[in-house]
Amino acid sequence: MKRAGSRGVSIARGAPDFDATLLGTSFNAQDPGRRPDLIVQANDTHEVIAAVNRARAEGLTIGICSGGHSWAQNHIRDGGMLLDLSRLNSIAINEANGTATIGPGCLAGELNAALAKRQLFFPVAHAYTVGMGGFLLQGGFGWNSRADGLACQSVIGIDVVLADGTLVHASEQENPELLWAARGAGPGFFGAVVRFHLKVHPRPRFVGLKLQVFRMRHLEEVMAWADNAGPGVSPSVEFQLVFNRRAAGIFSHGIEVLGPVLAESWSDAREAVAFIDNSPLRKKASLTLPLIPMSLGLMMKTGEKTLFLPNTRWTADSMWMNDPIDPLLPALRKIADSQPAAPSHALWLNWNAPPSRPDMAFSLEARTYLALYGGLRGMAASPADENWATDHMRALQAHSIGIQLADENLGRRPMPFMAPANLARLDALRANYDPESRFNPYMGRAS
Repeated sequence: MKRAGSRGVSIARGAPDFDATLLGTSFNAQDPGRRPDLIVQANDTHEVIAAVNRARAEGLTIGICSGGHSWAQNHIRDGGMLLDLSRLNSIAINEANGTATIGPGCLAGELNAALAKRQLFFPVAHAYTVGMGGFLLQGGFGWNSRADGLACQSVIGIDVVLADGTLVHASEQENPELLWAARGAGPGFFGAVVRFHLKVHPRPRFVGLKLQVFRMRHLEEVMAWADNAGPGVSPSVEFQLVFNRRAAGIFSHGIEVLGPVLAESWSDAREAVAFIDNSPLRKKASLTLPLIPMSLGLMMKTGEKTLFLPNTRWTADSMWMNDPIDPLLPALRKIADSQPAAPSHALWLNWNAPPSRPDMAFSLEARTYLALYGGLRGMAASPADENWATDHMRALQAHSIGIQLADENLGRRPMPFMAPANLARLDALRANYDPESRFNPYMGRAS
């Protein structure tokens, strides 16, 4: 989604620029074929209230977009109103009390840059152009989230326009049930959040990256080593493996072993990633780089330029799993062998969640995380490439406890994304606050 530089307007279906405007709200270059009746580009909170009241008066459902990074293009539905909040992109930082207030259209990279100037930190999204609105609502697996917690845990309040057009504030003290829902409901949240109030943190003194690359023939050995090493890796390291058709350094099919690290000193960071240098597989690596200091902003932009290319049709899918790696190895080999051309890639993430989280809608995570991102460019693609992510995740369902809303594919493969009790509580809140289902529900739900 391109950042708008013009004042927002309302555009009805059938207008000459309707389709271009609609598809321009999505990072995903896929045309889903769905069309709302109306697009409202809100410029401020008053226009959001007016849009919700209009939808209520005209009997329209509402889909919401802030940054457009929904892989499934959840905000684009048939009929109803698409409410575009991308112009609500303000950032206000209060250093004295360690807080920030942002609009939903604020980009992750923009917030990170503003905080860096003040030596402050927030676990923003990994890609620079992700809108913070959708990122925070789905939970927020951000930078340093293994140490600082999910981004939604640092949301201390929201200002939200409800289905009846009223603007309310929610915090632990005021309308706490709305804050509970906003921390993890994702695309199923039943309101339009116009401001997020955040707790910010001291900025880690060292940020850097450790990289090692293996050719794909070593897949089974590398995955077994990573699975065994994962539980002992410091929370300051985002230990992850990426299957890449154009792996760094070898420019062919390989496995990138990545260790982004945020620590209080270079020596602490070196110690945290030493397990990569000390790996018994190091001699089989085609490339091993030393720990490289790198700004968070540069890492965010590099990821977008190498993996998340524009003008790409995306299909993503994911799974949380607690199973050991051995039963999964044949399936991982099939995933690699059938992997479409770059920028399609697979991500294995060592997560090892803490034993408890605050009480919030977000409630499903596991030891490790696997996500497939099928990215197609050009006109022609085989059915196997089009369905690569979905088909392989479906084949692995027996090993999965559910999916993460950040990489949801509920319209094509409904799976659990929340603990049953939390989902029931969320449904009850939706029935109370949005009895007419003004705001669109999830695209799919597991039975």
